[in-house]
Amino acid sequence: MPTEPSSKDPSADASGGKSALLSALTTEHFVMQTANNSTYAEASSRSTLYVMMLSSSLVATGFVAGSTDVLIPFVAIVLPAVFLLGLFTVIRLVETSLESMHCLSVIARIRAHYRTLGPEAARQFARESGRWPEVQPPALYLGPTLAFFGTTATMIAVINNVVAGVGVALLVRFLLPDAPRWTEVLAGIAMALALTALFYAYQRSRFAHFDSRSIRRTDG
Repeated sequence: MPTEPSSKDPSADASGGKSALLSALTTEHFVMQTANNSTYAEASSRSTLYVMMLSSSLVATGFVAGSTDVLIPFVAIVLPAVFLLGLFTVIRLVETSLESMHCLSVIARIRAHYRTLGPEAARQFARESGRWPEVQPPALYLGPTLAFFGTTATMIAVINNVVAGVGVALLVRFLLPDAPRWTEVLAGIAMALALTALFYAYQRSRFAHFDSRSIRRTDG
């Protein structure tokens, strides 16, 4: 028997494929925006948890400050615990920042497709009205150096490094009771500055690694 010619319209298939793609991109846009919002919520909750623990530790230290026999072992246990929590917190805060940047990169790529839908879409989804990486973020107007010092991770890291500096100062005071007072002060300041420099270098290296991966994905 002769085969009947196909009645499918290629233009209809193409239109259906474009509609399905647009629907998928819209869904992905919503998912990425939700994921981006969750990174902000996680960063806020982790920062709050650390500050609350630090505040509670300082209040508890004030209660036991009247007894040296209790104060020394208490501080020897609490300060390292606070510092470790702060260390884990700042590392995770850097990662949440990178996760947010990934989400914004995907959203920017989807917006670029929206601009191809027509003249009105090109105006509504113009690059100039988007966010990073379509436009330069306000944080970079004063340069990347100050921008990295303004992150949530850096702020928590500075506080945590001061905690470490206080711990070192107390340790010097305990080990060298006859040393001048400025010795323990300088030791604490040096520790805080050294840890801040290390964290700054770590944060920049993680962001540089993210940028290099993004460039490789774009080139690919």
